[in-house]
Amino acid sequence: MRIRVLAVAVALGVAVGCSSPDGGPSRQGEGSGGPPHVSGSTGHPGEPGERGRPMDGGERSGHEGPYWVNPHSGAAAQARDWERAGRAEDARLIRRISEQPVAEWLGDDPDGARRQAETITSAASREGRRALFVAYNIPHRDCGRYSTGGAPDGAAYQRWIDAVVQGLGDRAATVVLEPDAVPHLVDGCTPPELHQERYDLLSYAVRRLTELPGTTVYLDAGNATWIKNVGALADALRRAGIGQADGFALNVANFQTTEASREFGHQLSGALGGARFVIDTSRNGKGPMEGGGGRREDWCNPPGRALGRPPTTDTGDPLVDAYLWIKQPGDSDGECRGGPPAGQWWPDYALTLARNAEQ
Repeated sequence: MRIRVLAVAVALGVAVGCSSPDGGPSRQGEGSGGPPHVSGSTGHPGEPGERGRPMDGGERSGHEGPYWVNPHSGAAAQARDWERAGRAEDARLIRRISEQPVAEWLGDDPDGARRQAETITSAASREGRRALFVAYNIPHRDCGRYSTGGAPDGAAYQRWIDAVVQGLGDRAATVVLEPDAVPHLVDGCTPPELHQERYDLLSYAVRRLTELPGTTVYLDAGNATWIKNVGALADALRRAGIGQADGFALNVANFQTTEASREFGHQLSGALGGARFVIDTSRNGKGPMEGGGGRREDWCNPPGRALGRPPTTDTGDPLVDAYLWIKQPGDSDGECRGGPPAGQWWPDYALTLARNAEQ
């Protein structure tokens, strides 16, 4: 995965890409010292609480759903550049991305994340829309692999979450919390001595974010092919505080089909007493690459993929709150298959995703 910061006229946008063994999205991981005790952590052993359907109302004409569209995204800038260059058809195709709401990945710096959250929620509020974010800064992120990094320790992470909370205020927002953080506790990637700190920090983040009246929170649960032991995953999500969250997120930055994700989500929901969930459909239009092309890293810029179903809260499934574009389509997963460094905009890949999408 990767992190990049875009300076734009309206907001700072941070985009991240993901990968992981067994097809899970990857993140980052570096930290120091033992975890401090996290006051207020719930470690809630129960089931997700009923906080109400988070996106009732707010549906408006235009794109499907209540979420804000960033007019200064990489895709929007690309469409304008190609229009000026006379590439009208390519510009038309890339607008399949630029005209949809895509999650903003919050930056690692607390002050920057606070300003980013405030700026974007304010812009969304002016349009009567909801902002969509990814919080991705857990210590020891991605087990030191492609997306290594994150907050240096538990205390720093709490300060970062507090800054994000301050920036969000009472405006409408949805936060997808810490992609890969829980699955990496289950698959053995995160060392055992770091488990309790992570559970405490995730519970702290869930509690602080759900204290906000306008914010809904979905705790990441990997994808349909990653963690086979649904019971173990459910137990880990409970320890991470899902009892206070609005549900869980699936398929972040991955390519599993909506059908496979929905089926897995129903299984996990059953183990969690009826938790609802959201699915990342940004790049799953043709599903995962068959056979991985002879490589294990079939998550990393696989060829021949396509945009998935546009974001919507009209899912036709009472357990699925929304189909969302959580990964920015067109951002590279990493320096594989000719791609630029992780997180950088790759117009050729974006164009392929758009061209391969169903008309």
